[in-house]
Amino acid sequence: MSDWLLGLLMFLVFIVICLLPYSIKVLREYERAVHFRLGRFIGVKGPGLFLIIPFVDKLTKVDLRVMDIDVPKQRVVTKDNVSTDVDAVVYMRVFNPENAILRVEHYYRATSMLAQTTLRDVLGQVDLDDLLTKREELSEKIRKILDEQTDPWGVKVTNVTIRDVSLPEEMVRAIAKQAEAERERRSRVIMAEGEYQASRRMAEAAKLYEKNPAAMRLRELQTLVEVAREGNMVVISPSELGSTIGGIAGLLSGIEKQRRKVTKK
Repeated sequence: MSDWLLGLLMFLVFIVICLLPYSIKVLREYERAVHFRLGRFIGVKGPGLFLIIPFVDKLTKVDLRVMDIDVPKQRVVTKDNVSTDVDAVVYMRVFNPENAILRVEHYYRATSMLAQTTLRDVLGQVDLDDLLTKREELSEKIRKILDEQTDPWGVKVTNVTIRDVSLPEEMVRAIAKQAEAERERRSRVIMAEGEYQASRRMAEAAKLYEKNPAAMRLRELQTLVEVAREGNMVVISPSELGSTIGGIAGLLSGIEKQRRKVTKK
């Protein structure tokens, strides 16, 4: 009888030793395991070391780190009927492993499909100009919508980035023409503003010259000096002093020409 018990005990020890490697589980700090026993949910395990019953318990691992979803290019028709191809990147993480496994079949794939439809819906409600200039605002709007809809799944959408907007070739040329016209308009406005400010300054200077004629004469003399430096001997001045100096300059020019004729003879 004792031999039979000893054999049974040794058999049980052998079974335990064989099953022990299947019973010991270790999870990393960023991992969790949804624990099922005979098909029923009994809790979330991890991180660290724990034991399970082999062939009775089943574990489904969930990664808690941030994951990226590459949203493929989506054909989007904007509010002003322009067709564009837009792709984006979605960053998400699981904050509730239980809901991520029990409430949705594949939380990663479901979030990816939801991101594609949300991207088309949101960008289809804006004009092309807003799509090109307000990417951050649109990305934040898409993130809030995704985060609200994935919250019951235990998924947190942390960031959405619109990566690229591809336009048709004819639309690119049209935008280039529009930008060139806008730059031309701005340059003309700046020139007109400069002329307006210069005219105001000239009007103020004219009032000052009107009050002080001597300053006007000094300005005429300065102008004549500048003209003489350029070698131009034609002088036109409305004042008497300017006319006298202009006449003297013209007389000197005539004498110089006459001297050159005599020298050539």
